[in-house]
Amino acid sequence: MRNALFLSSCFRSLAGLIAVFALTAIGSLGADTPIIWKLENPAKVGGHVTTVYGAPKSVAEDGAKALVFNGSSDGLLVPANPLAGWARFTIEVLIKPDGTGEEEQRFMHLQDSREGRIMVETRVYKSHQWALDTFLFFDKDHNRPLLDKTLLHPTDQWHWVALVYDGTNMASYVNGVKELEGNVAFSPMLAGQISIGVRQNLVFWYKGAIREARFHPVALAPAALQRVDVK
Repeated sequence: MRNALFLSSCFRSLAGLIAVFALTAIGSLGADTPIIWKLENPAKVGGHVTTVYGAPKSVAEDGAKALVFNGSSDGLLVPANPLAGWARFTIEVLIKPDGTGEEEQRFMHLQDSREGRIMVETRVYKSHQWALDTFLFFDKDHNRPLLDKTLLHPTDQWHWVALVYDGTNMASYVNGVKELEGNVAFSPMLAGQISIGVRQNLVFWYKGAIREARFHPVALAPAALQRVDVK
């Protein structure tokens, strides 16, 4: 009995030490430290081995690499969800939509084990312009799309897009400029996966390039968002 109590005490002490070390490590990283994924190699993204659909190409432009997707069969599935457990977050993606792609394209799709999902999409038009479409879905009663087809941007140029959620309000941005916002109840996601260049059920393929994705555990202010000065 004494041995059992002694072992139990040791385990509690060890658990306490582990908790302290974990909190210390989190504190040293900083509460707002982003997870940054450079899209350079289709076989591995963010340190995760991917499932590759088709043949996304790694290309260099202006001294940096990006992955190019053909709009019909190229995509990636990453077995990770950086947003798991986050009550608020910011997603930023650096994209270069191709002006000859199909109208509806899902270039990033996050989904967790209970089928909560986040979609970041483009709507590409024959005028060689595109609009940003974002979507949060917790269940059929708690979801919201943000899309305005009159808020257009030129294709074949780099743009930073962002989806920001502060716990009650979601907002979409292009190059640091807010486009749309609305309230929605969206509980923290569970573990899951992310598709890039296509929706996870392999429809609505993206045509264009993607260079980088950033996942922040905070709702960034507009001034803190990445942006490109579009000519």
